[in-house]
Amino acid sequence: MTYTASNIAAIIAPETNLSAPDAPIEHLLTDSRKLVVVGTTLFFALPGVQRKGNLFIPQLYKAGVRHFVVDKSPVAEDYNDAVFYTVPDVLGALQSLAVHHRRQFSIPVIGITGSNGKTVVKEWLYQLLHPDFNIVRSPKSYNSQVGVPLSVWQMEEQHTLGIFEAGISKRGEMRALENIIQPTIGVLTSLGEAHSEGFSSLQQKLEEKLGLFQNVDTIIAPPLWVEAGNKVFTWGEESGSTMQVLQKKVTINADVVCLYKDSELHFQLPFSDEASIANGLTCCSVLLHLGYDAATINERLATVHRIDMRLQLAHGAGGSTLINDSYSADLTSLQGALNFLAQQKKGEGRTVILSDFVESGKGAVELYDAIAQALVQHRIDKVVAIGSGISQYLPLQLPDGMQLQAYPDTESFLATLRTASFAGETVLIKGARHFRFERIVTALETKVHQTVMEINLNALAHNLKGYQSLLQPGTKTMAMVKAFSYGSGSSEIAATLQFHGIDYLGVAYADEGIELRKAGISVPIMVMNADASGFAALVEHSLQPVLYSFAILRQFEAYLEGQGLTGYPVHIEIETGMHRLGFAIGEIEELSTMLAASRWIKVQSAFSHLAASEDAAQDAYTLEQAAIFTTAANQLEKSLAYPFLKHISNSAAIIRHPQLQLDMVRLGIGLYGIEIATESLELQPVATLRSTIAQLKRLQAGDTVSYGRRGVIKEETLVATVRIGYADGYSRRLGNGVGKMWVSGHLAPVIGSVCMDMTMLDVTKIPGVKEGDTVVVFGAELPVQQLADWCGTIPYEIMTGVSQRVKRVYFQE
Repeated sequence: MTYTASNIAAIIAPETNLSAPDAPIEHLLTDSRKLVVVGTTLFFALPGVQRKGNLFIPQLYKAGVRHFVVDKSPVAEDYNDAVFYTVPDVLGALQSLAVHHRRQFSIPVIGITGSNGKTVVKEWLYQLLHPDFNIVRSPKSYNSQVGVPLSVWQMEEQHTLGIFEAGISKRGEMRALENIIQPTIGVLTSLGEAHSEGFSSLQQKLEEKLGLFQNVDTIIAPPLWVEAGNKVFTWGEESGSTMQVLQKKVTINADVVCLYKDSELHFQLPFSDEASIANGLTCCSVLLHLGYDAATINERLATVHRIDMRLQLAHGAGGSTLINDSYSADLTSLQGALNFLAQQKKGEGRTVILSDFVESGKGAVELYDAIAQALVQHRIDKVVAIGSGISQYLPLQLPDGMQLQAYPDTESFLATLRTASFAGETVLIKGARHFRFERIVTALETKVHQTVMEINLNALAHNLKGYQSLLQPGTKTMAMVKAFSYGSGSSEIAATLQFHGIDYLGVAYADEGIELRKAGISVPIMVMNADASGFAALVEHSLQPVLYSFAILRQFEAYLEGQGLTGYPVHIEIETGMHRLGFAIGEIEELSTMLAASRWIKVQSAFSHLAASEDAAQDAYTLEQAAIFTTAANQLEKSLAYPFLKHISNSAAIIRHPQLQLDMVRLGIGLYGIEIATESLELQPVATLRSTIAQLKRLQAGDTVSYGRRGVIKEETLVATVRIGYADGYSRRLGNGVGKMWVSGHLAPVIGSVCMDMTMLDVTKIPGVKEGDTVVVFGAELPVQQLADWCGTIPYEIMTGVSQRVKRVYFQE
């Protein structure tokens, strides 16, 4: 369904002056970084935590966007042919437009809410029902006040069923979402403590969630949360449930016996964990309500697969970068995967490997034409098509300039695979489950051992937003990505931070900054420890050095003069009490004179380091440092004829000393989820270090373990040898019972000395341990702070000490 500019104006802003009332509007945009289609996009300038959407209008206008929804129109002369729909509430306008759009359709719509399981139930219902319906559904976890209207906007005439999820964080939010989704069937998955900060009680949260169902024909939910009635379908073990669970037998799978309409039904769920069983029974209830019989439900359940909501980013052979999305093949998830691909700036080309797609209600020509359009919009260079359908139809839709390779099946592709043909590329691997594209991922991945560091890019973004929520409007943010981003991987972390609008990046040495530039990072980069031997490379890659002494200042000025470069951006470090690097307060007068007279450099910022901002006992010293810095910075400012940024706050100071935020703050270890102040910001751990058990041995009293025979067995003991050692960054200080690892939900102590490549654990009291089981070295289950305490050190040392031979795997929901 295509709207025109006059349609949009009539719905949200009737007073809008339109120069081209018939201009088509097809795409809604709230995030300037995700612009794909220029000519038919309408941008909603939503207010943000740090930046208002209006700030991104210039770059979008330059890119070709001409339609904007704003709460205040910019100067018209700057945008001659643009249309500004001026409204009092931009989010309200987005939601009103979605409400109008939803009312154009009379198809059944399933609305899903709950504390957990919303996205899984939505995706499983899609898998179970798509043979019979042309389904429109929320992309990934689009369940917020912004995500829901964007999801509903996808509805088109060909759709016969909608499945949308709704998430809330405080009272009053569900009313707007109900009005947008207008569900006919309501599903409540669960009720728990997740996202409960905005509610005074669980009952209040329940009442808010049930607001989604005020106009539905049927509610499907556990009986604990809803009252019985004509329009309620309950499932659970409780007597009187519409579908009563009588028996559950759980092995590798779950066999569940239920009583429904006086008949016993048997369901075979291909999962064994409680959460998946509950989500599966919710889906069974929906299908029973829709009239499906048990035989059909079981036939469909056999094809259901786990929903891996993570797009995994890993290093491939030949310097390639792999995006593993090898579990689904549909248009909605393809758009999300292509958007993630567009975030990655490195690589010589963009390649996608795709299997056959299936979309109920779409003919093959229409389906592959839509896929081809998405590939063109995201500037894909090469396509590998695997499957009979995609090999037949996609070549007819692709433009001549796009490379195409076609194979009838995955085996044919693997038989002819040359990893060198993907060297340097960013490769998206996306296919339906039965094509088993995980084999392609394995073939293309860099071969390393089984110890991996998983990096959660969603957690990184969450932590960044958490800190930014504490900042004063206009305060900029510099993220420190030195030391391989505290062990997490520089270019991948930097690309995510750049995507989320970071103002500056900070590195220790020029070679770190050069690697970021080669990876496509374009934001300003400050180099903390520049030296004369690296000036040429620093300038070549537009890196900004820190000048901390008269010697380095004179050397850099001499280099610039020799190159004929003027006004080069630099940063001035001021010594206030760290006693490491920087100009002392007694040198500021002379420094001011030199900087004011220099035509070769231009100061971008002046800064200093706080020595103990996390320690309440040192608050007086912290404030003394801040006073010294203020004096020095003011003196510099008086001498220079232009403004510059001032910054002194680190992660801890952002929380504990908000008055010191100044023009910019520097985020370090806190960005990676390490709480370094007593006040909690509910940070999420970014890195999880995992390994696996190589072998199990049962030893007897008197046996010894590892070098030096320091691990003495006192009674019969089951010992697990884990594939990690001090060459991977697991400190020898953790040997002989000092350290522990997380195995099957329990802490297992280290026995004997830590070896170079292996470490032994006592797993005697942990049930069901098997060779090949995953072991968590640190992560959410075992915080890195705990390892640091055991070692008598700080989390920085643990994080940065993880060896480069440990593979980093990046993922994003």
